[in-house]
Amino acid sequence: MSELEKAVSLLTSSSSDQHIGTPDNASSIPTITSATPVQSADRTPCQDRGAKAWLTVLGAATLLFCCGQLTAFGVFETWYSEHQLSDVAPSTISWIGSIQLWILYFSGAFLGRIFDAYGPHVILIPGSILLVFSTMITSVCTKFYQFLIVQGLLTGLSYGMLFYPSFASISTHFTKLRATAVGIAIAGSGVGGVVFPIVFRQLFVRIGFGWTTRMSGFILLVLCIVGNTTITSRLPSQRKFISPLPDARILRDTPFVLLVLGCFFVNFGLFIPFTYVSNYSVTHGIPSSTSFYIVSAMNGGSVVGRIVPALVADCIGRFNIAAPSALLMALLALVFWTFARSLVPIIAFAVLYGCFAGAFLAMQIPCVTQISDMKEVGTRIGVLYSVASFAVLAGGPTAGAVLQAGGGSYIGMVMLCGMLNLIGSLLILWSKMRVNRRMFARV
Repeated sequence: MSELEKAVSLLTSSSSDQHIGTPDNASSIPTITSATPVQSADRTPCQDRGAKAWLTVLGAATLLFCCGQLTAFGVFETWYSEHQLSDVAPSTISWIGSIQLWILYFSGAFLGRIFDAYGPHVILIPGSILLVFSTMITSVCTKFYQFLIVQGLLTGLSYGMLFYPSFASISTHFTKLRATAVGIAIAGSGVGGVVFPIVFRQLFVRIGFGWTTRMSGFILLVLCIVGNTTITSRLPSQRKFISPLPDARILRDTPFVLLVLGCFFVNFGLFIPFTYVSNYSVTHGIPSSTSFYIVSAMNGGSVVGRIVPALVADCIGRFNIAAPSALLMALLALVFWTFARSLVPIIAFAVLYGCFAGAFLAMQIPCVTQISDMKEVGTRIGVLYSVASFAVLAGGPTAGAVLQAGGGSYIGMVMLCGMLNLIGSLLILWSKMRVNRRMFARV
């Protein structure tokens, strides 16, 4: 199970960058020649510099490193199947990780609304406490239902409470360098996705499951303190009662709806290789001890993908990175993965796919915020991830069902992955064209 991932920024109500989302108004959409939004709805320009802005990036990267622990669930799953839950089917154990990731995504719409009204710390502080608490309690769990509630539900919710305020806070500080700042922050989860699986795999054997998990809890406590003391929002809290449900008017914003649909399809297929590339390599004669590191190589590629394309995106446009990244993931699955049957080609596929997957994950939130008002940015990010949560939840089981229906042949599953990414890339391109009809416009 891979990390999720994801990042954040905005578009303002200035006439030079504003889009009109309904088809009826399509003819009046102004041309966007720059990816740089102007002033936000509160008429206070983002500075793209200063200690508070970059400390927020540091704090977000620190908290997202904690969320990178989500990627280590494969190590937990293997350990559980051999120890605490040896009498439970592996497919049942996998629901712990699936619920964890789904809760992270699905909680976005509600947490985003709270952020827009009250700022980051009303979410970050209880989220940090919940993460440390649930990690410590996991160390003493012995039954499946205990792991499902504690590691699945509680830890997944705590990840969401760290994830969304971190990205939304960055968006309030940056305009021109928004994608770069988001890319640096989201790289934290990629680094965590590389470090945690290796550390857990080694320490489970050396000091045991309980103390390894408790030790990670103490590390998370320190990291959460750093994150909570460095993250700030440029916008003052509104401190008013809000409905927990998003405003239905966003459904009339055609570019946003198309972007959400595109991200839904891409997230449906994106995590399939992360979940199955290890087993795929084993079926082609690669030792299981080596196949484990293929996933780490894929996560390592995603770290590069989260940073380097983000630097380019601030120059050529965020949509101009997101759509091609999804398209290249589709081509890698349909053309490369299909014929990768030995160690070197599989590793090459893993690194390349991880790189473009990281680029896409880093661009989701900047794309949302580029076509959103600052005061709605938390809500819109949350809506996108809440919708995508159902794709993330269904992706693994659907791929598994296709694999089983194919009698163990991976061809059908690979085709499914490629086609989902292809459909998503086309929808994102359509969204971009609704913002600006020029193919190579800086959007």
